[in-house]
Amino acid sequence: MVEWPQVQLGELVEFRNGVNFSQSDEGSGVPILKVKDFAALRRVPVAGLDELDKSKVRIPTNQFLCPRDIVLVRSNGNRELVGRALIYEGAPNEITFSGFCIRVRITEKSADPHFIHYWLRSPLVRAAFTREGGGTAINNLSQGFLSQQRIRLPPIQIQEAIASVLRALDDKIELNWRMNKTLEATARAIFADWFVDFGPTRAKMDGRPPYLAPEVWALFPDRLKDESKPEGWFSESVYDQASWVNGAAYKNMHFSSEPNALPVVKIAELKNGITKSTRFTNTDLGDRYKIRDGELLFSWSGNPDTSIDTFVWTSGEAWLNQHIFAVRSNGKRSQAFLYSLLKQLRSTFAEIARNKQTTGLGHVTQQDLIRLKIAIPDKLVLGAFDECVGPLHARLTNNLYESQSLVAIRDFLLPKFLSGEVCVADVAKRI
Repeated sequence: MVEWPQVQLGELVEFRNGVNFSQSDEGSGVPILKVKDFAALRRVPVAGLDELDKSKVRIPTNQFLCPRDIVLVRSNGNRELVGRALIYEGAPNEITFSGFCIRVRITEKSADPHFIHYWLRSPLVRAAFTREGGGTAINNLSQGFLSQQRIRLPPIQIQEAIASVLRALDDKIELNWRMNKTLEATARAIFADWFVDFGPTRAKMDGRPPYLAPEVWALFPDRLKDESKPEGWFSESVYDQASWVNGAAYKNMHFSSEPNALPVVKIAELKNGITKSTRFTNTDLGDRYKIRDGELLFSWSGNPDTSIDTFVWTSGEAWLNQHIFAVRSNGKRSQAFLYSLLKQLRSTFAEIARNKQTTGLGHVTQQDLIRLKIAIPDKLVLGAFDECVGPLHARLTNNLYESQSLVAIRDFLLPKFLSGEVCVADVAKRI
């Protein structure tokens, strides 16, 4: 193992806490990075951020991000988020960051920002963050604590080589993530046009030209019925489209570290995958609670804006915890249809949950699924939808599997690169 000199992080960087603001300061003019924007990605997102009203809030120049700045989550109740790091690669002085974040700006030429970014994401450093919190969620990650962290610093050329290999893996992971966003948006647009807005039927009624293939266009009715559904279509509840299996109520007495134990999937695992915080069990509360790769999962309880959502599970056999439905086929609808339906209804579910919200949490019940009605066409239209959207859903699922493999490779290499156990030049030749 190569011996590299150790230095304190504070010798290489300067820190700055983010901007404090109130809800009344929000508006338009200055994009601001918030904790909610810290997806499991490498880079700060440059689009889709909330904004502050520039007429109400004056942001000093030194509170904006510059290229190669690193931003950490400084304070949050979720230990999986505290210490999460993103690097900024956008234009200078356009985006600021909230007071729950802390900026790390490299000041020494002996340190590569991308290398420091990966060091901050390493298991060793994240474990140090957890220890600082006494083994519980950290309330505040201080500049003083960060400054004292010791880093083994290889020569700058090796730092850059390590970062280059890891960035290549992360770039592919991020490409898959963005591709899946596009695939999901495309499937939702088709679903909404066909089954919510009744676009083809309305176009026929208005005398507009066809915008689908002739054989598909011919499947849609020429007019709407009195209930504003295409002629021949009928209503069914969302609940009737699938079999909904709520997870089991796993408790502390069920958790185990035995080799045959499987992960217990809670909402945190849907968002972050299997992590060190995941609990395991070998208690079988019924085979219906065992989930497998490719299953559709719907989290029906939690924060209306961040937890009520639909996921495709790709992390192997596991046990499903309560507050999540396994959405399984009842022989009526394809998974592509069910996934598109649930994603289309996400905003509706969020409002239902918000109306029942207590202590920050809301929920969507079986009765809500029964009350929600959707328009159902004939089998030919459903078949055409599956032919159109099925390949998009299959590609989305394959991207999830590929990204999971890439994450495993990256997470295997990261600590070995940082320790010098693995020579980056040897790995770079094979990638």
